[in-house]
Amino acid sequence: MAHCAAAVVDFVWLYSQAMTLLLDSFWRAVAYCVHPRVIALSFLPLILMVLLSFGLGYFFWEGAVASVAAWLASFELVEALLAWLDQIGLGALRSVFAPLLVLVLATPVIVLLCLLLVAMFMTPAMVDLVGQRRFAGLERKHGGSLVVSVFWSLGSTLLAIVALVISMPLWLVPPLVLILPPLIWGWLTYRVFAFDALATHASSDERKAILKDHRGSLLLMGVLSGYLGAAPSLLWASGAMFIAMAPLLVPLAIWIYTLVFAFASLWFAHYALAALQRLRAVVPVEVLDADPGHGGAAGKLDDTRRIHGPETTT
Repeated sequence: MAHCAAAVVDFVWLYSQAMTLLLDSFWRAVAYCVHPRVIALSFLPLILMVLLSFGLGYFFWEGAVASVAAWLASFELVEALLAWLDQIGLGALRSVFAPLLVLVLATPVIVLLCLLLVAMFMTPAMVDLVGQRRFAGLERKHGGSLVVSVFWSLGSTLLAIVALVISMPLWLVPPLVLILPPLIWGWLTYRVFAFDALATHASSDERKAILKDHRGSLLLMGVLSGYLGAAPSLLWASGAMFIAMAPLLVPLAIWIYTLVFAFASLWFAHYALAALQRLRAVVPVEVLDADPGHGGAAGKLDDTRRIHGPETTT
């Protein structure tokens, strides 16, 4: 009975600490979003994505729309639906279906590219900014090199693409199109930004310990960021009625994606570095580099909690 009570107390303490850290890092990330350096950094991914989108649109838009229109015409059910729209006086929507479907199919590609560009061009600078302003005394152990970070991001992105492709038929079910893509983007956001936030400051053992002990909170942050990133998709509801505004709606959507992922990167940076600071306050630095065969940093952290009780540092 006493053991169960101690386990419940430990769980409640861990949950309260995680929520405090989650909310604290959230409002700090919001505040950092208006920092001049962050705003300046956001223009490079935005410019690159807008140029890429207009370049691809200039060369492939008409061909893509024509191909999709021909593909839709091959389905009797679609043709029956379009004929019914003609009968009730909504025949003008016939010309909207193909362009709208092209935009919907292009959205996951835009999201993935925005996330990778933010991770490449903004995240290192923003982690450095957070480290200088909040954690100037935190030792940098460089546990994740640039090569490892690139392979980690590319591997995670490939898995996300596979998940998106496999789940696409389920998007035709109305509720799932609002659930599956944000969950996949959220998982990818968690994988990429959590790793990059710790790459410079944490050792390999420290990074593994934090990703293990805070997996739930980090995944929740990623999923919430994924749902924020799904907001620009609502613009296509306007695009259905005003498809001619697509040249304006696409840059606006890209700008929102860039801001969302910049915020997510800052959120992960504040959370991860604060968690690293707390980890080092609980576990002596020399213990973190102990033999992994004895449990590594995560095992030593659990042992310290059992012996000394909950951490009380702020």
